[in-house]
Amino acid sequence: MSDRKILVTSALPYANGPIHLGHLVEYIQTDIWVRFQKMRGHQCWYVCADDTHGTPIMLRADREGITPEQLIADVEQQHRADFDAFGVAFDHYHSTHSPENQQLSAMVYTRLRDAGHINSRSITQAYDPVKNMFLPDRFIKGDCPKCGATDQYGDNCEACGATYSPMELKNAVSAVSGEKPIEKDSVHYFFNLGNFAAMLGEWTKAGHLQAEVSNKMAEWLENGLQEWDISRDAPYFGFEIPDAPGKYFYVWMDAPIGYMASFQALCAKNGLSFDEFWQKDSNTELYHFIGKDIIYFHALFWPAMLEGAQLRTPSAIFAHGFLTVNGEKMSKSRGTFIKARTYLDHLNPEYLRYYFAAKLSAGVDDLDLNFDDFTQRVNSDLVGKVVNIASRCSGFISKRFDGVLAADCAEPALFQQFIDAQATIAELYENREYGKAMREIMALADKANQYIDDKKPWLIAKEDGKDQELHAVCSMALNLFRLLVTYLRPVLPTLATNAESFLNLPAQSWPVAATPLLNHTINSFTPLMTRVESDKIAAIVEASKESLEKPATGKSVKAAVQAQSVEPLAEPIDIEDFVKIDLRVARIIKAQSVEGAEKLLQLTVDLGGETRNIFAGIKSAYSAEQLEGRLTIVVANLKPRKMRFGVSEGMALAAGPGGKDIWLLSPDDGAQPGMRIK
Repeated sequence: MSDRKILVTSALPYANGPIHLGHLVEYIQTDIWVRFQKMRGHQCWYVCADDTHGTPIMLRADREGITPEQLIADVEQQHRADFDAFGVAFDHYHSTHSPENQQLSAMVYTRLRDAGHINSRSITQAYDPVKNMFLPDRFIKGDCPKCGATDQYGDNCEACGATYSPMELKNAVSAVSGEKPIEKDSVHYFFNLGNFAAMLGEWTKAGHLQAEVSNKMAEWLENGLQEWDISRDAPYFGFEIPDAPGKYFYVWMDAPIGYMASFQALCAKNGLSFDEFWQKDSNTELYHFIGKDIIYFHALFWPAMLEGAQLRTPSAIFAHGFLTVNGEKMSKSRGTFIKARTYLDHLNPEYLRYYFAAKLSAGVDDLDLNFDDFTQRVNSDLVGKVVNIASRCSGFISKRFDGVLAADCAEPALFQQFIDAQATIAELYENREYGKAMREIMALADKANQYIDDKKPWLIAKEDGKDQELHAVCSMALNLFRLLVTYLRPVLPTLATNAESFLNLPAQSWPVAATPLLNHTINSFTPLMTRVESDKIAAIVEASKESLEKPATGKSVKAAVQAQSVEPLAEPIDIEDFVKIDLRVARIIKAQSVEGAEKLLQLTVDLGGETRNIFAGIKSAYSAEQLEGRLTIVVANLKPRKMRFGVSEGMALAAGPGGKDIWLLSPDDGAQPGMRIK
């Protein structure tokens, strides 16, 4: 057993939805590294947990009519099942809504407070007067105060990159109720991140981060560190701050402490020493695998919190990029926003583990899942190169030699080449250069197949008096196969286990000094992997397509209309109801497609000095380019409506039977933007 003691974590998945393939990039990357460390004989522990606190969890539970506790319990069960199916083998999986996390969060906070790193003051925040709750920045939408872009979040503009306070937004609305937020004061608690500027300046340059991440940290540090608001007001699903009744830890305060909490639960279960791994002068190793979108929290806030609480800081933080599919962001309309469970319904999870490994490096570049490349690579590398070795040679051993390998190694030099490659492959795994490691392994697989092609055992088998040569060649091929599968074990644990069963072997450790299997009995061969078929990919894409415009009843609107030759009139309304409707002429100054929606266009309309963001289902009749400059009638006093892809601040009216026949006003109709229709 090695004297290395290693604790590894992946970022905590949020308990507000299912695991998808984008998530799995990280967990597969981490799991490969952990499995490799364990094969090397190191004491390596891998922990994770569901991230369970915050406003989104509270609101979703409220919508579903269940408690937040029930929601997170249900989601955790789904997460665990998906991770298990993809071979992600945590030593312990926990929840941030746990006694361990509450106790540790209180401890960290108290130590920071007592050391003078916490202060409090009254601040003005956006407040939803309907829901009676303060609104997180991401629950406020409106127009950017700098560039005017519509449907922007309350903290930054995705169009121009500007940052601002939520109350600076124009035409701001609550994403929870659709009402206009009001301002309200509340006392909040802040972590003085600036107290750790010098420490972070040194730590971020000391080899704990990838070079590109370290450079980014330097930019942020140069701009100065702001106080970090670590509190939230009730109602909030989370832990109450020990000395502040009615105030709760912001989710990003207790979420990373969840790493510690999960490990503490593992320690209690396995008799490990928690302090040995987390004390200030710990000699153990601590690694966090994360996505590049949460670097700020992990590379600045987290080490500062640990330093201030007199705990050890991470040995290293490994950031990775995002997943794209066929070169584009994952899309529900294109069927490329693929849930883990959808993939599992159709394909072997180890295909994806191998493909990700073949594409991953130690950098933070995005990784693209190209379905054609995926199919070709799995079929060529795994089925055509690796598994094919066993299928080509095992039958001869079983039928002609009673399942017993030869007593001598036919090609000692070739076998030694495969053993000598272990140092290079191990270094690549250690440094997370999985793509390069897979290329090294497949180069060995090419050598093994070339050996078989040169020797042609299928021809030897037809010649009299060549049994000894046939025995030697096939035994040699299976010995090379054994080493290939051992090198692939961190990536393909199920394939490795099945291959070991076929070869009648226990779980293999890293082959630093492996010797050939001689005079060794193997079992009957059964197919270890099958080819990826295009119809399986098509089925995954089709099953992943989601209509973002499904009616609440689940009934097709189109089908309902087609079932009737004339649509029935709606229920009569009074004149008093009608005069409440404020109909205005509006000029469409910008139109653009809505990702994930087949019928919608996003319109920016001018109501005569005021612009609005409106989603209109008229894509079947007009392209975005055709609409700019056109006039339409808008229901101007319709309450803003929160839709899945943004807030719509009115309704554009058009006439016609539908489809291609939807008519708007022409620019020369004589109407002016803002003119009221009476």
